[in-house]
Amino acid sequence: MPIEPPAGATTVPFKTHNRTITETDIVTFVNVVGLHEPFFIDMEYIRVKMAGKHRNRFAPGPMIISLGMGLLAPTVAGIIDKVLEGREHGPFGGMTSVDARIKAALFPGDTVHVEGEAWLRAPTSRGYTLMDLRHRVINQHGEVLAEFTETITFLPTGAG
Repeated sequence: MPIEPPAGATTVPFKTHNRTITETDIVTFVNVVGLHEPFFIDMEYIRVKMAGKHRNRFAPGPMIISLGMGLLAPTVAGIIDKVLEGREHGPFGGMTSVDARIKAALFPGDTVHVEGEAWLRAPTSRGYTLMDLRHRVINQHGEVLAEFTETITFLPTGAG
């Protein structure tokens, strides 16, 4: 179940630029992260054992999530600043979780972008500020390939 903004939370919408995915992108990702499973490296296995469109090379789910984060990267600082505007918070503490659902496949030649929104949760009892950024990775046909919410943390005021 996707994470939803708390009642009354102000959301900041975002939309990224497009990126066309190549076979080289997929092969590079698979090799860099070591996903040497037959689904991703053995084209004969794919042709014989897979069904439908999956008889061609396709991207692993973690690649779709990584693309979603990467497409947002050039503008994420501005989004964070807008969500935090007027709020007291400490220094950035890092990403604490990702809740993801892969909904469809990503193939070479697909062009994707990300649409989503960011919001704050209520401060924790220990003074941490939590921000959720919901990403929807969408292809050129308007199909949502992945939906995930990344939660980032800001330390209590005065920390660090």
